[in-house]
Amino acid sequence: MIRVEIDNGSGFCFGVTTAIQKAEEELHKGTPLYCLGDIVHNGKECDRLKELGLITINHEEFKQLHDVKVLLRAHGEPPETYETARINNIEIIDATCPVVLRLQKRIKQEYDLKNKSDKQIVIFGKAGHAEVLGLVGQTEGKAIVIENLQAAKSLDFSKDIRLYSQTTKSLDEFWQIVEYIKEHISPDASFNYYDTICRQVANRMPNIRTFANAHDLIFFVSGKKSSNGKILFNECCQVNPNSHLIEDASEIDFNLLHEVQSVGICGATSTPKWLMEACKKAIEEKFQEKNS
Repeated sequence: MIRVEIDNGSGFCFGVTTAIQKAEEELHKGTPLYCLGDIVHNGKECDRLKELGLITINHEEFKQLHDVKVLLRAHGEPPETYETARINNIEIIDATCPVVLRLQKRIKQEYDLKNKSDKQIVIFGKAGHAEVLGLVGQTEGKAIVIENLQAAKSLDFSKDIRLYSQTTKSLDEFWQIVEYIKEHISPDASFNYYDTICRQVANRMPNIRTFANAHDLIFFVSGKKSSNGKILFNECCQVNPNSHLIEDASEIDFNLLHEVQSVGICGATSTPKWLMEACKKAIEEKFQEKNS
């Protein structure tokens, strides 16, 4: 009999769990609730909440709303979002992750210090990502976003640098960037760096490598929009080439299960447990049919 195991460490992180709980609490009250952007980068979970009544909107639509409730997801928002809400009498249900909120405050404090023109506030993150937009917003759009070590090489090393990171980025990449800047910064400039990567997310990388290595076949369940999903799936592939990215049970290729004794199912910080459980159930039912 094939063994199918779900990774206990996979599934929603604290910030996403809290945001979804807040959404469900408000929706159960029966009043309309809007969410600014996808509450989580997982289409199946967004569809589930839509059925409960959650209305997802973009920033342009948000500006047209008045006298309603709007949920801010875990990724956080720039200051102008709160100002729009104040002007339009929008009640904010703020589900910004506490880790992200602390990072926003640190960047704003750095930006508000004197000698702004003499330093570069640099954020290691994905340009255009919801969290990064919120972080850049703390600097009136002046922060520099770098996505990798190659981009770090274009910084002005004759000026002071203050380096932060999107909370879900790779620790290894962050330290590579730190070492490169240390080696190239001018003696006349200062360099301060802040490891602002969420440990709940970062610790999943070594854990998921161990999990992926323990199985013949891995199904990594994740939405295509999830940055964290791409990073963690890559970790699986490095230790187990027989790893496959799927969005839900309908994408399982059962031909891959031939002569496989153990299957591991894992996912991103944006992957709901119920979705992984559905994949496990589909595999087990397939084998029951085969053996009946």
